[in-house]
Amino acid sequence: MIPKINDILLKGLQVYTNGAIIENGYIKIKDQKVVEVGKTEELTFEEAVEVVDFPSNFKAIPGYIDVHIHGVNGADTMDGTKEALETMAASLPKEGTTSFLATTMTQEQESIEKALTNAGEFIANQPAHGKAEILGIHLEGPFVNSKMAGAQPIESIIDPDLSLFKKWQVLSNENIKLVTLAPERPGGLELIGYLKENGIIASIGHTDATYADVSEAISAGASHVTHLYNQMRGLHHREPGVVGAAFLRDELKAEIIVDGVHVCPEMVKLAFKQKRSEGLLLITDAMRAKCLKNGKYDLGGQDVFVKDGKAVLENGTLAGSTLKMGCAVKNMLTFTGCTLNEAIEMASVNPAKQLNVYDRKGSIAPGKDADIVILDDQLEVFMTFCRGVLAFKK
Repeated sequence: MIPKINDILLKGLQVYTNGAIIENGYIKIKDQKVVEVGKTEELTFEEAVEVVDFPSNFKAIPGYIDVHIHGVNGADTMDGTKEALETMAASLPKEGTTSFLATTMTQEQESIEKALTNAGEFIANQPAHGKAEILGIHLEGPFVNSKMAGAQPIESIIDPDLSLFKKWQVLSNENIKLVTLAPERPGGLELIGYLKENGIIASIGHTDATYADVSEAISAGASHVTHLYNQMRGLHHREPGVVGAAFLRDELKAEIIVDGVHVCPEMVKLAFKQKRSEGLLLITDAMRAKCLKNGKYDLGGQDVFVKDGKAVLENGTLAGSTLKMGCAVKNMLTFTGCTLNEAIEMASVNPAKQLNVYDRKGSIAPGKDADIVILDDQLEVFMTFCRGVLAFKK
């Protein structure tokens, strides 16, 4: 068994690093950072290093970064408790996720404020290693369009409100990093402009925006699309809508839920052909039922019924997912025929770049956090290191 903290040498496996693959490679980890990457035959040994040998067909890839996840294993960001976020941070390494944005949803303002305050406090005091790191908060709603509510409770949806957002950002201890909003609603463009000025990602989602509306939003500073295809104006030959804008405008990176439920495999393939690996981010949009049995669960005060991996409200509306990031990556390979390096770009590199943390996350390279996932010969998550500490072993 690997000790919890030590200088570690992982060797004998394929190392996926910055778009290249090193066969029979090694990774040296010291003080929770990657310090060296190379070919095993060129390795010089040092004292006091814990050595872990792997089969030659195992792969080391950078940890996944999920920028849109509500909950897992019975816990949800909106619970507003330290225990809920601890459960999420401890559970996610099992699927290869080493960092994430704790994602809120539309509810009454008191509940949102409780969740934001709690997440801000948790982030300030979270463990230094050994669990998935919360990189910030994704505020999904309430600044959305009720026509495209999906599972966002309609009675709590409000128009974009800059002064309210500023208050919430203070409550979160400046930890809101991404905001999903409907740019066509009153106040939308003003809020986008403010987000852009302050280095926060403005994401177009739960929206009935036209192509022209999206173009205005891009001019104001929008750079992201929340769960492509879902709860947005679709592609039409006389009105390209949000989907058409996502396809045509390189300024926009688009999240996509690759569970085969939210988006059928053919439309995943279409998105990949249009946006390529540099334009997409794999997300789970998972809710608390992930990793749990079929049954009835809560999402934003609403009953959600989960059966065989599909989560719906009573009226049949999709309500988040139970998708794991490791499955999203495997599905992407199957649905599109993309390479593992391209999947890594979508699951690790692009999220790190969007969140402006690529200097320390998103790839296996000297000086970066040792957020590393070991995949077995079936591409299943075999082992996950969070900042150099073993967080999961199969």
